[in-house]
Amino acid sequence: MTTATTIQHGLEDHPQLDVLQAALDHINQGFSVFDADLRLLAWNRGLFEMLDLPMWLAARGTPLEYFFRVIAGRGEYGPGNIEEQVQRRLERAWLFEAHSFERVRPNGQVILVTGAPLPQGGFVTTYTDVTSERRQQEQLEQTVMERTRALRQSEDWLRLVTDNVPALVAYLAPGPVFGFANRAYARWFGQTVSSIVGRSVEEIAGPELYPVLAPHIERAFEGAAVSYEYSRASATGRIAHMRSTLIPDRTRDGRTLGCFVLSLDVTRQKHSEAALAQAQRMEAVGQLSGGLAHDFNNLLTIIIGNTLALKRRADEQALPDLSGHLDPLLHAARRGADLTRRLLAFARGDVSDQSRVRLATLVANVGRLLSGSLPKNVHLKLELSDQDTDALIDASGLENALINLAFNARDAMPEGGDVTLSLAARQLDGSEAKAFGIAEGAYGVITVGDTGSGMNAETLRRAFDPFFTTKAFGTGSGLGLPTVYGVVKRAGGHVEINSAPGEGTTITLYLPAAGSAAGVASIREETKAAPISDGAPEHIPFRLIQAERQEYAQDIDPEAISYRSGISARSESALVLVVDDEPDVAEVVRDQLVELGFSVLVSTDTEDALSLVRDVPEIVAVVSDVVMPGQLNGTALARKMREVRPDLPIALMSGYRSDRAGKDTREAGCSVLEKPFTSGMLANAMNEILDP
Repeated sequence: MTTATTIQHGLEDHPQLDVLQAALDHINQGFSVFDADLRLLAWNRGLFEMLDLPMWLAARGTPLEYFFRVIAGRGEYGPGNIEEQVQRRLERAWLFEAHSFERVRPNGQVILVTGAPLPQGGFVTTYTDVTSERRQQEQLEQTVMERTRALRQSEDWLRLVTDNVPALVAYLAPGPVFGFANRAYARWFGQTVSSIVGRSVEEIAGPELYPVLAPHIERAFEGAAVSYEYSRASATGRIAHMRSTLIPDRTRDGRTLGCFVLSLDVTRQKHSEAALAQAQRMEAVGQLSGGLAHDFNNLLTIIIGNTLALKRRADEQALPDLSGHLDPLLHAARRGADLTRRLLAFARGDVSDQSRVRLATLVANVGRLLSGSLPKNVHLKLELSDQDTDALIDASGLENALINLAFNARDAMPEGGDVTLSLAARQLDGSEAKAFGIAEGAYGVITVGDTGSGMNAETLRRAFDPFFTTKAFGTGSGLGLPTVYGVVKRAGGHVEINSAPGEGTTITLYLPAAGSAAGVASIREETKAAPISDGAPEHIPFRLIQAERQEYAQDIDPEAISYRSGISARSESALVLVVDDEPDVAEVVRDQLVELGFSVLVSTDTEDALSLVRDVPEIVAVVSDVVMPGQLNGTALARKMREVRPDLPIALMSGYRSDRAGKDTREAGCSVLEKPFTSGMLANAMNEILDP
């Protein structure tokens, strides 16, 4: 008796198995059992319904081959020979191995077939309809794929944005290591986007910078938002300043996963802030310097006036010893007057002397002046790449500035070296001009460079401060660079210093171009440029020195003619009113006017002076100080006097004139006599107002 017959006989002897069959029919899976002869032993209704099998197969003893043949005949095994398809499957079945696979039916239904061998031969198989699960899985995979693509697109957008924003962006994971960096951040540390990710901050920042960054990073990983600044030398050696903010990446339960890094290059801002601070400091120092110059000029007026009076008496009484002591006193006073003149040029910002200048001509003239004045071991190089740029500037002041810079360069090279004086044209864009605090546009750029000792950071910071000097005591006034600063700033330009110890100094002057219209102011050229003395480190052009010597010679030379010969005959014994709140100054001016042949009234009070003009018609002219603290200033007094006597000649003495004061003086129609002045200068002023 075969195994199938035995099992069949056993099932017939156990009707309770019908109950088991009914239970199997309620399972939502297909179920089948085949014996060792591959004949059907048990099944449930779900098998036939799930696979759409004909019910005639649902009989005990039906060969498995019949099932294969029905399914193959419907084409569910795909194209090919049906007999071959059935035989291949029977061969695998005779192996009685555990198996699990999915079969997709032509209608799209997905059946999971799972079989396991029985101990005495045969196998039991379950059939599960997993169509909905597979469709959900496909939908999930599609969703994941779409979201992955969207995420990748978002990452691409994020990369695009972060690589183009003007900031350095990064993400630090614990370690700390870089989890992300935009192109600018990677380039800041000499890396690429791919090379920086995954590496430690310590490795990327280096042993010098990392100790500076580490405390801030540690605080950020503790959960605090941190902002700080640091600086480092770039690959080109330029010191760059960075401002960074670290934002912790925290979970809802307070754990810190990492931190976001946002860094901004604030180098240009730092330079702008330094320039603004410098400008504010210079403005404050300028105001202070103007006040000091006014007081000094009053003192020098007294000294020069009284010294000249003594000089004349010594000459009249033939006292050569006394005269020999007075000459050095006058020389020292004259140097003091020159210093205050330069201090005022820096302080007051007077633009009245500006004219249109061809820069190439001016620079060439300065080169000729310097060629015979520099020591033989200092070589001057003149480079004029621009020939057409004009600027509206004080020509004498600019000449003075360039000569001062050249002699500063000379003093920085005691063993000799090279001084380069160059001129070029340059167009400044908005960002460059904004960093310098000037307008964008075309500029003439004059550079004075040397190969000398250079400056340290502290010297650079104070370079433009009046009276600050690194030269030996008595060899420099400290007004050279402030004068340069004042001349260039009044022209609307900018001065830049680049220097380092042992690397020389380059000072660059940016002067706004005035265009190419006609009417360029001619620059006088000296046909005979005598060498400038090496004794003084700060000089003015030769022709100006020569003019001053001639001017002072009229007072110093004992053979000089009397100033009375310069005063018109109708002015002899004419009554002049002198107004000055400083009695000593007023007395000196009185004595000088008396020497010139005038009769003089003196007043130290403006209201009193106004009353004298109103009540004394014999007064033919007024000489008044401009600045009189606590009283009417000179221009206001002149206006009130003109209300009483419209044709009254008035000369105003000035120890310090601001732009506003200079404008008021011109509008008042008064001559200006700048302190300290000599008797010759006073005589010229009196002639000007009495015989216009």
